[in-house]
Amino acid sequence: MGSRFGSVGRRLSSSSAGKSFRATLFPGHGIGPEISAAVVKILEESKVPITWEEHIISVDNVKPGQDIVSREALDSVLKNGYALKGPMATPIGKGYRSLNLTLRKELGLYANVRPCKSIPGVNTAYQDVDVVTVRENTEGEYSGLEHEVAPGVVESLKVITKNASLKVAEYAFSYARANKRKMVTAVHKASVMKLSDGLFLSCTQEVAKNYPDIRYEEMLIDNAASYLVSNPGRMDVMVMPNLYGDIVSDLCAGLIGGLGLTPSGNMGKGCMMAEAVHGTAPDIQGMDMANPTALLMSALMMLRSMDLHDTADKIAKATYTVLKEAKYTTKDIGGNSSCSDYTKAIIDRIDV
Repeated sequence: MGSRFGSVGRRLSSSSAGKSFRATLFPGHGIGPEISAAVVKILEESKVPITWEEHIISVDNVKPGQDIVSREALDSVLKNGYALKGPMATPIGKGYRSLNLTLRKELGLYANVRPCKSIPGVNTAYQDVDVVTVRENTEGEYSGLEHEVAPGVVESLKVITKNASLKVAEYAFSYARANKRKMVTAVHKASVMKLSDGLFLSCTQEVAKNYPDIRYEEMLIDNAASYLVSNPGRMDVMVMPNLYGDIVSDLCAGLIGGLGLTPSGNMGKGCMMAEAVHGTAPDIQGMDMANPTALLMSALMMLRSMDLHDTADKIAKATYTVLKEAKYTTKDIGGNSSCSDYTKAIIDRIDV
């Protein structure tokens, strides 16, 4: 089986055969520790040469307004170059800075990549989905610049910079070329936000000139959403500012069965962080019911960025076999098996 989700992120200059790696592990909250343990077990049984540095991120003993993510944890990722993150929850309305935004900004993770491809055995409205969203990860409406102008009037600033836009556009086109994709679509709303989205488009246009082998087009965000739910085969690789990417990537996940099946990788200049983007599901915490597929597929993106393609492909093949057989799948995708049984079924089908 080929690399289902493509080559992504931080690539080594030569073969990784015989090499060992260190990676930072953030188990996360809620079901995070359970699915993280399942993924680590699958990788260990597959003889993946990774030594883990585990860091627990918690609001305990941290006052509102203070950073929840320690400098030690951030330095661990920067030193190792790789991280795997379970789902995390930031307390809402209590003054804490978003955990995910903190990690992305502090680590310089400028591009979020989510490949969404139909999975045999998972029944959805479409069986031919094969799209990739590349989302600018550090600015836009998520810059955190808000203030109250007057009582009852709040202003939120959208920041688009040439530097960030060029970087994410370059990543999208290089990803498309590396994975033999045919088209990159810049998704925008420059018809209304003429300066901000206009700048983003000028950057994608500039980068597109260097990739004559890749078809380039521009599409309004509303039109892109319409195509995705009516004819997803029309789309290929999409690159877009932060907020649009947040929404569209979740929409694409719904096309293939939900966030519990969708991989996600955050790419930076010197590191990458693979993550599960679904929620912490506290209602099933500790009940051995969680589905580790999304985190596992994200971990496979990390393995491919380490050039461990053969190992990633073997694990992917085993996972898709289990999903297609539908004998040991979890409740969220129509099965009745536990997380432990699903994990064991994958391990039993890996050809080490």
